[in-house]
Amino acid sequence: MARLYDSRKRILVTGGAGFVGSHLIDRLLEQGHEILCVDNLFTGAKRNIEHLHNHARLEFMRHDVCLPLYVEVDEIYNLACPASPIHYQHDPVQTTKTSVHGAINMLGLAKRVKAKIFQASTSEVYGDPSVHPQPEEYWGNVNPIGPRSCYDEGKRCAETLFFDYHRQHNLEIKVARIFNTYGPRMHPADGRVVSNFIVQALKGEPITIYGDGSQTRSFCYVDDLVDGFIRLMDTGPEVTGPINLGNPVEFTMIELAELVLEQTGSRSPLIRMPLPADDPKQRKPDITKAQTILGWQPKVPLAEGLKSTIDFFANRDR
Repeated sequence: MARLYDSRKRILVTGGAGFVGSHLIDRLLEQGHEILCVDNLFTGAKRNIEHLHNHARLEFMRHDVCLPLYVEVDEIYNLACPASPIHYQHDPVQTTKTSVHGAINMLGLAKRVKAKIFQASTSEVYGDPSVHPQPEEYWGNVNPIGPRSCYDEGKRCAETLFFDYHRQHNLEIKVARIFNTYGPRMHPADGRVVSNFIVQALKGEPITIYGDGSQTRSFCYVDDLVDGFIRLMDTGPEVTGPINLGNPVEFTMIELAELVLEQTGSRSPLIRMPLPADDPKQRKPDITKAQTILGWQPKVPLAEGLKSTIDFFANRDR
């Protein structure tokens, strides 16, 4: 028991009541750490952490990272930001503020308390890529004035801030670029393709395919992603990232829809809608760095991960 206590850290997780954040908190608590979960509940929900109610090592604080935070912690995972187009385009100015002001405030906190800090960045920094698959060295193809740019450019600026704090203040940073992630606790109305298809299939509604359905995504199960987070955070100070975390197995939207229909037993028809502005045609991570530096690669195949995700949505309101 003494060894566990000696290795126990007080860890701040911003966006901790969100889809990915809540799974990260589960894993960190399993490791014996004390967790401060900070969330303004704009897209997060207390129901994502209600199974941890009264947990002795979890503290919840309702707070917006656009405002300074004065706490004492050993490590910081900065996950706070709406991550789906429907949510981040609802208030694009606030989305940019969350990425930029949130990064400034969390970096300032890390500098003050000398904490290691992790930034949840995104594959959206690559925009609609002209390089495939996308390595970390690719600078991206982002429309800086389009409807998605509040998120894309906000995250790009957050990365800039992280590396400037690292160079200027010798702050220990970790930057992960997250590719499409799915799993239990996804928001049913977040507009992302996996949750969209599952919810529509379970309701027997038409499944919405944008464009011709040939555009691709690479889907990483949330447990695999969280494992990548922790492996990156546990590296030495010489490893800063950015490091891609995602599943390199590509699926077209048509293939995903057919798999969801098969697993749900739904007879929902497929309908086609125009492709949204600046929607990437291809998305696939080059995970060479994650494999060589972190010893990480995803383990859960899409068919297996979809089963638990479908079960979550089917039983969500029961």
